[in-house]
Amino acid sequence: MQWLPLRKPLRLKIFSSIQEFSATSGTVVTLGTFDGVHVGHRQILHKLIAASKVLKCESLVLTFFPHPRMVLQQDVQIKLLNTIDEKSFLLEEIGIDNLVIHPFDAAFSKLTAEEFVKNILVDKFNVKKIIIGYDHRFGINRTANIDDLIRFGEQYGFEVEQISAQEIDAVSVSSTKIRNSLDAGNVALANQYLGYSYFFSGIVTEGKKLGRTIGFPTANIQIDQPYKLIPKNGVYIVSAVIDHVTVYGMMNIGVNPTVGGTDKSIEIHFFDFNQDLYSRSVTVSVHEKIREEQKFPSVEALKQQLEKDKQTSLHYFTTL
Repeated sequence: MQWLPLRKPLRLKIFSSIQEFSATSGTVVTLGTFDGVHVGHRQILHKLIAASKVLKCESLVLTFFPHPRMVLQQDVQIKLLNTIDEKSFLLEEIGIDNLVIHPFDAAFSKLTAEEFVKNILVDKFNVKKIIIGYDHRFGINRTANIDDLIRFGEQYGFEVEQISAQEIDAVSVSSTKIRNSLDAGNVALANQYLGYSYFFSGIVTEGKKLGRTIGFPTANIQIDQPYKLIPKNGVYIVSAVIDHVTVYGMMNIGVNPTVGGTDKSIEIHFFDFNQDLYSRSVTVSVHEKIREEQKFPSVEALKQQLEKDKQTSLHYFTTL
């Protein structure tokens, strides 16, 4: 399973709105949320890259933030697999040339289908081909469909490639399964659908320092983005790349009931590692769940279980 140390994109050109983008050549475009940039999405994105090479154009992904459901349905509870930074990183790894992250708002949702095609795809993106799902609907009240898009393509001189029902099915089923798997703590299955180990980034903050008193010092991770999906409470096998070195560890997500905790936290014990990480950003890859979080009868019993968890984690990494 691929492990991904997060870094800022070096080659991918990122634009924070449609207005900010200026086409220097023709583009091949696809659009969507691409949350997770998982194996289903990658089929579409590889088509995009292949088509851009054939047409000697640049590939362009148009996505939106906030998520349309956050705006149109005011669904503040929605949890996403990727932050914008994570999505950018994954798209660059695949080889996308341009990422346009447009702020989704009520005004944008009221564009007519032809305004979207003429003002954005044609005038701003200089589109030569668009790759889109057969069931994609667009324009105000989502009134236009793939047939309208094909007609616009003939009118304005760009190709339209439909993604089949089977491929669309694979994308939607995978997204749902990934979220459900993470919510259930089944990280191994989620990683299978993602094609890489699920990861998140956060700042190391000061905790109660109880772990160091029993020989298991932990880094407490604070996640800044409230919409980022965090796996179910439990104990997990993890890794991180710190100063270009891969370090291994185990993570507890939960409230630490044995020591009377009540607030949810993310704590990681890294093996054979004693650097000061306070205030540093760390990207953590989550590989597999070991067990549920549980309350032990004593701190000594907790310590004995943590030693078993450590051996389980070390065995996992030696068998890869």
